[in-house]
Amino acid sequence: MYSRARRIAIPLAGLVAVGLATSTATSAATSAAADASAPPDVVSKDAATPAQEAVQFWTPDRIKLTTDHDTDVAARSRGVKGVNSAPDGPPGSVPPIGEEKKTKAVKSRQVNLPNTVGRVFFTLPGADPRDSRSWRYCSATSVQGRYRNLVATTAHCVYDVKTNRFYDHWIFIPSYWDGDNVWEGKAPYGIYAAKTFNAHDDFVVKEDYDYDYAFVNVYNGVKVQWQKVDGTWKLTRKNVGRLGDNVGGQGFTWNRSTKVNVFSFGYPTGEHPDGDRPYTGRTMKWCYGRTAPMPEAPKYNLQEHFGVKCGFTAGASGGPFLYNYKSASRTGYLIGVNSVAWDTDGNDRYDHISSPYFNTDTYKVYKTAANRWTGNMP
Repeated sequence: MYSRARRIAIPLAGLVAVGLATSTATSAATSAAADASAPPDVVSKDAATPAQEAVQFWTPDRIKLTTDHDTDVAARSRGVKGVNSAPDGPPGSVPPIGEEKKTKAVKSRQVNLPNTVGRVFFTLPGADPRDSRSWRYCSATSVQGRYRNLVATTAHCVYDVKTNRFYDHWIFIPSYWDGDNVWEGKAPYGIYAAKTFNAHDDFVVKEDYDYDYAFVNVYNGVKVQWQKVDGTWKLTRKNVGRLGDNVGGQGFTWNRSTKVNVFSFGYPTGEHPDGDRPYTGRTMKWCYGRTAPMPEAPKYNLQEHFGVKCGFTAGASGGPFLYNYKSASRTGYLIGVNSVAWDTDGNDRYDHISSPYFNTDTYKVYKTAANRWTGNMP
């Protein structure tokens, strides 16, 4: 249960069914190949669950039922002064897909939701996947990469610190919305199964939430049509190509100021500490504000987070902080990911969300993932 304190920090995925992906690699050979091409402090592992199996596992019934709470995890944070994160090198940026060449900006008066953001679904590693208690989900976004196959989320949305394993049955559904038909509603741009997970060694080994970010290479997508025959779900599928070609990809930036205006997007569904549950997780939500450094949260070895005022609950975990977001193009620059929910005034309501500060270490993980090829599902 929640600890009562004036200041509560809580990893968003610890509140709700917020998922992650695979366990060990599909084979020792492919896992070793993924690791061999990564820098020493980058952990890259191939998904344990075959892509076809992961897509077939997530029937409409299972997706609909993946909204329950997981075990609550709370940490106290004492003091009121934020911890400043400093750049460890010059700032850098990678442009969004489609904006590699400078184009004249088009203005929009309304907030158009990004096609790149969606939900990821997964199962707990080693658990019986037929047991609904092992089903989880998170939020995530497509991001620019050489092969247009890259998804950004939090590390706790790909790796289970309790079992020290990557999650199983990991898929990404961009622009998810809870329609009546999976073909036309929940997955308008297709379903993308994980190929390779890329995270920082300090999260995987030390459970350090200052490194709570991950980049996942996904196979080319498929659109699926489900039909129930004699009580059993049957599906047909159609290849739809690369993720970035279908929904675009956000830019990426690092070593920036901790005081910038950002949009945060995600699919919150969990409850506040007082039990109120204002979100359903069925549709995408957003917050907007100016970021600031957050206090330490020693339980999570958290010292270098920056946050924005926002009432998101669990389920939004892994969604993007987007800097310089333009509603007309629905693109901006990924400068953070929803990692931790905060109650900063002690009223048992979350009022801030925070992200690890993106620095050169983050760029190393991103660069490793951004240069991995995947292709069609086997």
